[in-house]
Amino acid sequence: MRRFTVAMSTAMALAWLMAGVVKAQSPENYLDVFICKVKPEKRADFDTLGKKIADANRRFKGDTFLALETDYGEQNTVMFVGQRENYASIDKATTAMMASMKEAYGPAVPQMFQDVNKCLISSRTELRRRRWDLSFNVPSDPAAVAKALGESRVLRTLAIHVRPGRTEEFEAQLKALKAAREKVAGPMTLISEAVVGQQGAVFYVSALRNSLADFDNAPTPLRQLLGDSAYEQFQKSTAENVLSSETTMYHFLPELSSAPKQVADAAPEFWNPKPAAGSRSRTKPKPAEQPKPAQ
Repeated sequence: MRRFTVAMSTAMALAWLMAGVVKAQSPENYLDVFICKVKPEKRADFDTLGKKIADANRRFKGDTFLALETDYGEQNTVMFVGQRENYASIDKATTAMMASMKEAYGPAVPQMFQDVNKCLISSRTELRRRRWDLSFNVPSDPAAVAKALGESRVLRTLAIHVRPGRTEEFEAQLKALKAAREKVAGPMTLISEAVVGQQGAVFYVSALRNSLADFDNAPTPLRQLLGDSAYEQFQKSTAENVLSSETTMYHFLPELSSAPKQVADAAPEFWNPKPAAGSRSRTKPKPAEQPKPAQ
């Protein structure tokens, strides 16, 4: 149950889903990710339980995390992503989540988590370090970053598996890419790096958009930015440094999310769905009015 609660107390999109620049942008340096593959016949049960867990965390000041579902990629896969300042904050997030769950559902909490596990084919957790130094076109104001996240509805992530011993060379490629992309105005692209829970060196390049249609507005081609010679060298370096890559498209699930305040404030109607049925309320019911005596 602890493994599940730590994972659920995540969020990148996301996959969430990046040095003086890091601290100037945001105090959170890690993404705590829980990825689960749901049994198709149990998807409705999983969503019902997920809504209750998210609702408890929203209403009783528990953990914050964003939920996403795969559109293009492995189906019936749901990802929860939470922002973490450091390793110690993972314990704090778990404590906050459990406190909110107990406040909302009391002694039913252990059974709820058991029921969630019964809905799953498999699950895994992963900790990713934000790489603000490699990300590009990111606003310097943290509030602007949160607003952009709150207004987003879809996330496209490129997972890049780097060849053993080629991490430094690959990072140099990303720095060159960043320099090229920031020569012209363009959409924000966020990069993170797996530090726990993956095999080998894995980097995630993520783009947020308000809709799928926004991906039709492609940024300036890299060949045009770099020039033919530099572009060909970039392609050659990619072949030398990259082992494999995979692109996945997600959409956000607000009903399964407990969004941070700055994110939720960007689109409150989207990120604050109605409370789940069956949870307790902080408000005590009013006592029934006594009938007035007959005159």
